Amino acid sequence: MKYNNIREALFLERPNRFIAYALLDGEKVKCHVKNTGRCKELLIPGKSKVYLEDHGEGTTRKTRYSLIKVVKGNQIINMDSQAPNKIAVDWLNSGAFGDDITFIKHEQKFGNSRFDVYYERTNGVKGFMEVKGVTLEEEGIARFPDAPTLRGVKHIYELIEAKKAGFEANVLFVIQMKGIRYFEPNYKTHMEFAVALKEAKDNGVNVMAIDCVVTKEEVVAGDFVEIKL
Repeated sequence: MKYNNIREALFLERPNRFIAYALLDGEKVKCHVKNTGRCKELLIPGKSKVYLEDHGEGTTRKTRYSLIKVVKGNQIINMDSQAPNKIAVDWLNSGAFGDDITFIKHEQKFGNSRFDVYYERTNGVKGFMEVKGVTLEEEGIARFPDAPTLRGVKHIYELIEAKKAGFEANVLFVIQMKGIRYFEPNYKTHMEFAVALKEAKDNGVNVMAIDCVVTKEEVVAGDFVEIKL
């Protein structure tokens, strides 16, 4: 996945989930934050270097800039919450999850949920995949979520029902950075999600995590990451 017209800036403040201000070439500019998570460990006022996507002076958007990446230590972390689904589909199309997938559809309803990806294999097997973007990293350990997610818990239990109904059922955690030792659910932040994920694994739901190669202009799927539940 590629981005255009990337500009380097300094993060200043985030008055709400959707808006941030950054210092770009000596000017304070308003940015759309493409991630509604807290991200407090990433966006540090006056210290965090960020990358903005410049949509141009003639854009019809409410804000000319989108905050999409942040530098933490010596690595770039992609913050765009819309990217993981696109990365997952590219990953599926690459054959990394089997070269027998013939059909992929976004946003497919099952039960009371709408899963991120629906797919079909040549042998007639059908499956669902729920994709979760991960930006929280502490000492090389990636964790999800960074804030309680009742919607996430609901999706996990719906995946269990999909598995019982004969579908392949998967959770894919897309860790939007490199340098990860392993992934684990964030027990401290949302124990209910961690319990649900363990229950899903015990009921045959496939739980996976992959990292990403992130540059200023691009983010692509990387390698599998060990999961500890």
